[in-house]
Amino acid sequence: QVQLVESGGGSVQAGGSLTLSCAASGFGSSSFGMGWFRQAPGKEREGVASINGFGADTRYADSVKGRFTISKDIAKNTLYLQMNSLKPEDTGIYYCAARGGMASSLRAGVFNRWGQGTQVTVSS
Repeated sequence: QVQLVESGGGSVQAGGSLTLSCAASGFGSSSFGMGWFRQAPGKEREGVASINGFGADTRYADSVKGRFTISKDIAKNTLYLQMNSLKPEDTGIYYCAARGGMASSLRAGVFNRWGQGTQVTVSS
């Protein structure tokens, strides 16, 4: 059974850092593209960062380029999102997702496996 479990969310002040983790089970993370998405209250879910099966290709939303880094440890079957220089507008529930294909993507519609989400709150 495919399962994605996020951890690492929390509350930080603007300018701070957090690292999110997503432990995958039931499939090999090297075989699938994975991504991080977020949803703020009253807003649609948006793609934040994505990485392809072997971790050679990454994509980022313009709003997080230069501040966030996505990576995966294939041996540990774990996806990470290092978030630096956090801003209040980064606040939201962050979801880990996996798709039925190797490529990276920021489109939520191509992902068919989702974690339960972890809350990130950035105060000014």
